[in-house]
Amino acid sequence: MPAPAETLQTLARLFPPDSILTAVEDLIPYSFDGTAAIQQMPLAVVFAKTTGQVSDAVRLANEQGWTIVTRGSGTGLSGGSVPSEGCVVLCLSQMNRILEVDTKNLTLTAEAGTITLAVAEAAEKAGLFYPPDPGSMKISTIGGNVAENSGGLRGLKYGVTRDYVMGLEVVLPSGEVIFTGNKCVKDVAGYSLRDLFIGSEGTLGIITKVLIALIPKPPARKTLLAIFDRMEDAAHAVSAIIEAKIIPCTLEFLDRVTINCVEDYVKMGLPREAAAVLLMESDGHPVAVEEEAARMAEICKLLGAREVKVAQTEAEALSLATARRAAFSSLARLAPTTILEDATVPRSELARMVKRIQEVAEKYQLKVGTFGHMGDGNLHPTFLTNEKNKEEMHRVEQAMVEIFDYAVELGGTITGEHGVGLAKKAFLKKAIGDLNLEVMKRIKKSFDPNGVLNPGKIFD
Repeated sequence: MPAPAETLQTLARLFPPDSILTAVEDLIPYSFDGTAAIQQMPLAVVFAKTTGQVSDAVRLANEQGWTIVTRGSGTGLSGGSVPSEGCVVLCLSQMNRILEVDTKNLTLTAEAGTITLAVAEAAEKAGLFYPPDPGSMKISTIGGNVAENSGGLRGLKYGVTRDYVMGLEVVLPSGEVIFTGNKCVKDVAGYSLRDLFIGSEGTLGIITKVLIALIPKPPARKTLLAIFDRMEDAAHAVSAIIEAKIIPCTLEFLDRVTINCVEDYVKMGLPREAAAVLLMESDGHPVAVEEEAARMAEICKLLGAREVKVAQTEAEALSLATARRAAFSSLARLAPTTILEDATVPRSELARMVKRIQEVAEKYQLKVGTFGHMGDGNLHPTFLTNEKNKEEMHRVEQAMVEIFDYAVELGGTITGEHGVGLAKKAFLKKAIGDLNLEVMKRIKKSFDPNGVLNPGKIFD
């Protein structure tokens, strides 16, 4: 690895002075992402404005032996954009243009630094719909969404980011630029390189442009809130809805801890005494929406819901959706450190998983709020703790091991949408097995033999 001064001299040749940060106080905001208790100062931060600049930086890093960690808005929750020691953070937030909305082919092309909400709004303006809606969509970037294969509240019915990516412009670790994919609905020519980069967490290449599929906007929508006195009943209701072959747009869950935190924060009249609530949303043809909503309400009541409320206005529906989106920020107000985890199980195992999370929290005497995308089995047990309390943090780590081990035992996985990054790599081997891990390492070595991009993420 070259001396820091040499790397900084190289950067000064590639980027104008106002695109480079080196002062300690300027680097601090880029030394962490949305993941709690993980931080590392970079050598420098540079802001690319063109694919050419990204290519030049990566090529020289490969030739000279320094490393690059790519960053968008830094909203990741697995440490994927946390700097490695002595690295250069390459920030793409200024590559933020929507380049095309093609209404003939129902596609949108955007630079990687474009905010996800801007993508959704551009689609809406054209009378179309971009379904993926990660909780951070107001600040996360589309390139980051692709690199992490982000999910969201609508994932149950509409899928995740991967399901809408038709093409990618990617800078390889050599500095070469490829475009993989196209606007064709069908294309099976060769390996799907596009899919290899999606969810690769910036370890195989740097995504600079994204070609996205859009769909027609559903004409009708109905939102419901089911209130339960037992968390297990809510979990059983979710399984029963899926078993009844109903796939709503959203099927979200808040436990009592989260309900009360949200109510303290947004004061919208949620039932504080409830053990759990389910937020359900149906969309599509008006007749189908009415039938689906009525059937979900019926199932919830049969399985123990003491009340099912139906939003009567668009404003009321938006208020309920806002309550779910406020879950993480509401919980984060209660403790100095909020660790948002991401365990996913088959939907038939939800009741067992929810119960085990409660048992583990009691066993280790921890405050845990649980919410998540229950319709697709993705739960977010959220630990409210203090990273300065080493003994308590040790108990948090023990609890996380038990939760992830149990998720895998139930046929689940250690992460449904946040990625592996730094936070989950110790659990990856047990989740996927030796051979899968070895194949991943071979792919990384093939693309990035010198370990230039995002070193130490996913695996060592």
